[in-house]
Amino acid sequence: MKTLRLVLWIAVALVAALLGWLTLEMTKTKEEVAGGPFGVPFELVAQDGKPITEKAFTGKPTALFFGFTHCPEVCPTTLFEMNGWLTKVDPDGSKLQAYFVTVDPERDTPELIGQYVGNVSKRITGISGPVDKVLDMVKGYRVYYRKVPLDEEKPDGDYTMDHTASVFLLDATGRFVGTIAYGENPEVAEQKLANLIKG
Repeated sequence: MKTLRLVLWIAVALVAALLGWLTLEMTKTKEEVAGGPFGVPFELVAQDGKPITEKAFTGKPTALFFGFTHCPEVCPTTLFEMNGWLTKVDPDGSKLQAYFVTVDPERDTPELIGQYVGNVSKRITGISGPVDKVLDMVKGYRVYYRKVPLDEEKPDGDYTMDHTASVFLLDATGRFVGTIAYGENPEVAEQKLANLIKG
């Protein structure tokens, strides 16, 4: 009986230690997100063919969306809505900046993403680059993405992409402030951007 109690106490102590460690790790993660620039350093290519790094997400508040040019609905809808929000909240474009990063760099060249974004907005800049570097950046910004074959019997054939559909909001120092959800009420989205400008 004493041995059983001892084993149970050891088990309880181990669980408590594990929970304490997990709490510490979660707190550290939150502090890292709140205390410094969001994401990871990167060297990619803007739609005009020029190099772009994480420093582009500083200097002004940023609206950041991850998607792909073959997207049937979410991406074109979000880009169209973003353009409207930006035009309403920051008519002359002096206070906010916006970027569209591909999660499908195999197909989305800087030129293609530039044409795609340019058809919807002159206020949003497309970002692509080498496949491995783009996907490292996407993961570093904690964005979900997954390639989904259109025909399960042909996994190497045509495909679509599942991905995070929210717009990330960063302050002028690159710190994460919040998100605008897909399908967000337009007035709420505009207020979030207005609050982002105010800091």
